[in-house]
Amino acid sequence: MTTQAVTATVGGPTFSKIFTDTATDDKWDGNVGLDSLSSQSLGILIPGAQINNVCATYTAGAMAWRIQNAQTLQVQRRGWGSKVGNSCYKSCMIAPYTVNPNDIITFYPMAVDATANDTSVLAWVTTSKGTELFSVQTTADNTATAMTSVVNGQSLGDMFFGSRLLSIEVVGEDGATINSMQVLDNQGGVIWSALGNTRMPTAGGTTMYYNLKADGLNLPVGKGSVLNVLATSA
Repeated sequence: MTTQAVTATVGGPTFSKIFTDTATDDKWDGNVGLDSLSSQSLGILIPGAQINNVCATYTAGAMAWRIQNAQTLQVQRRGWGSKVGNSCYKSCMIAPYTVNPNDIITFYPMAVDATANDTSVLAWVTTSKGTELFSVQTTADNTATAMTSVVNGQSLGDMFFGSRLLSIEVVGEDGATINSMQVLDNQGGVIWSALGNTRMPTAGGTTMYYNLKADGLNLPVGKGSVLNVLATSA
């Protein structure tokens, strides 16, 4: 497996700390950010601190991050990284949070797909039963490809059967275009679709952090529901 250098600044109105890691692509486990000066984890370094900003960067590809309690495994905050050199402090604002002594910040990077016309894609999927990171490496440009959970490889329906799909945030690898996203029902029919775009600094992009963001959804998730992405590589 490949690795890449990742960095996150975490802070509030009166301070910030830098957390770094040489993170392994396509996994959460072991990708824990440590303070660049003391090599301590988030909760040990600043327990009780009030934070409202997390700016994370990766080397190449795409990346998700999360703040998680290492004991209970509960995820407190989550978001996207941007390619190094393309950060925006204002865009990195999060809902205010008080750091727990057991908290860690972890990273899930994906490298650029080395195969021509294939694209690495990540998606934060939020339902009435919770939020999970989904991923896929597509096999052809602009071809519907099912995304699955990075934790257990399950489809949307297998993981969140009986829930309501509330929001989707999608990130393609650097330079890629997310042409559209689809939600399919139990019979394979498309019940929802949305168009995406590129990410900055690629021309046409509107943000450096995601290719498509759809909030305010209320879609039923059946046992056979599938989340598809149609992407075009850089």
